[in-house]
Amino acid sequence: MSTDGNGELLLEMRGLCIDGFRDEEWHDIVKNIDLTLNRGEVLGLIGESGAGKSTIGIAAMGYAKPGCRISGGSIVFDGLDLMKASEAEKRDLRGVRIAYVAQSAAASFNPAHKLIDQFAEIPVEHGKGSKNEAYADAVDLYGRLQMPDPDQIGFRYPHQVSGGQLQRAMTAMAMSCRPDLIIFDEPTTALDVTTQIEVLVTIRDIVEQFNSAAMYITHDLAVVAQMADKIMVLRYGELVEEADTRSMLSDPQQDYTKSLWAVRSFRKHVDAPDKETIPLVKVENVSASYGPIPVLHDIDFEIHRGYTVAVVGESGSGKSTVARVITGLLPPKHGQVYYDGEPLPPDYRKRTKDQLRQAQMIYQMADTAINPRHRIRDIIGRPLSFYLGMNGGAREQRIRELLDMIELDPDQFIDRFPSELSGGQKQRICIARALAAEPNFIICDEVTSALDQLVAEGILKLLDRLQQELNLAYMFITHDLATVRAISDEVIVMLQGRIVDFGPKEDIFTPPHHEYTDLLLSSVPEMDPDWMDTVLAERAAKGGMASAGN
Repeated sequence: MSTDGNGELLLEMRGLCIDGFRDEEWHDIVKNIDLTLNRGEVLGLIGESGAGKSTIGIAAMGYAKPGCRISGGSIVFDGLDLMKASEAEKRDLRGVRIAYVAQSAAASFNPAHKLIDQFAEIPVEHGKGSKNEAYADAVDLYGRLQMPDPDQIGFRYPHQVSGGQLQRAMTAMAMSCRPDLIIFDEPTTALDVTTQIEVLVTIRDIVEQFNSAAMYITHDLAVVAQMADKIMVLRYGELVEEADTRSMLSDPQQDYTKSLWAVRSFRKHVDAPDKETIPLVKVENVSASYGPIPVLHDIDFEIHRGYTVAVVGESGSGKSTVARVITGLLPPKHGQVYYDGEPLPPDYRKRTKDQLRQAQMIYQMADTAINPRHRIRDIIGRPLSFYLGMNGGAREQRIRELLDMIELDPDQFIDRFPSELSGGQKQRICIARALAAEPNFIICDEVTSALDQLVAEGILKLLDRLQQELNLAYMFITHDLATVRAISDEVIVMLQGRIVDFGPKEDIFTPPHHEYTDLLLSSVPEMDPDWMDTVLAERAAKGGMASAGN
């Protein structure tokens, strides 16, 4: 991304050190980081889960998460030393001159207030305009971020919109005061590729239009290639390598950076088994609604043992709603779900404990899926006791085995609380909890979206190995087409609550495509800094780039 910023220094960190408190003592989590950021410039922070990316990002606001402390170094924002500034001075900056877009929007919104009221709170509180003016600005930003029905969507509560829509609402909220510095912490993680490109364009335009600066924290290397002027690679809280984006992409110097560039080589190592006569899961003529609003229309598909069926589509297309119907969380208006040839009661409350055990779900938003007051031992141990009657030493041993399976050291993690884990580590705990019930069928709802690419590849390998060993069936809900290519046997493409394409993976990815499938495939970012500009130019020549969902 090229900028026309005036080069004025906005943020400078020198020798930044941040500690975390664990096991009754302080441990280094960010070690001696130097960082500079000019107006009109975007800095990409990349690295594995737990590398310190988000911790450095929020330190730019003079803030450390509970259980952490800024133990050394300096942080200077536009001439103000945040290490010496009063709490009142820092409060005046936060949300107004420095804004933060969190990775988990669902955990960041107040569920009791409408989206537009939460948008308006900061500009009104800080005297940036009236409530009506803030409402009008919200509608404008909702439209620019390609949210459906921008005039009305703000009047919904957080639980009434999809995860991707909620993430865009949070991005709009961060932009409400047109801050000088915006910290984007995985802002497009929850978005499908067609929406992602439009949100990235809007973010880039905002930075350029207002000569702001941005930190862009991500594990998606292709995205950071489109957005950043320079990249810092982090690992274990230390700087591995720093360079301008084009140099970093074309000629990384460090072995670790090269390993990041080489990921996504995983593919299922065996062909799917022959289909059995009776599918493990069958969805037949299912339609479903949220209140009076229909969201699924005559859905039909089957999933067989040993198979992975990927479900892709835009945010709000109905992917997660299908999962809610299968698990009995949302009884269908019409149609039937079958398990191993037997009809399942539509409502989970009428299913037997064994029926509940057989179908487990790994949720998209780990922050809201696990109880923050329970230790990891209790989170994973609960299904062992509930479904399998396992207690005492056997339960403890199985918890440790499950932690080993998801590559978390049992001695280090078994007694932690979720707040002591990174986003990727929380997601792996959710995977272990699902595996604890020993199901035959697992619904994976964006399970790798919060993980850096190295860890995500490891999780895909783990899921593949478990499938081979246990003959598991997976329904893999994702907007990441690289994941679809890696893990799936068959692909369902959804649009506005309907299946528009369905078949073996090779058929879906081989031209000719359904026009919406073609849009999805053409929207997958590439490791080329010019990719997004090229796509925008091609779509402009065809008359625009509106998403198919709109």
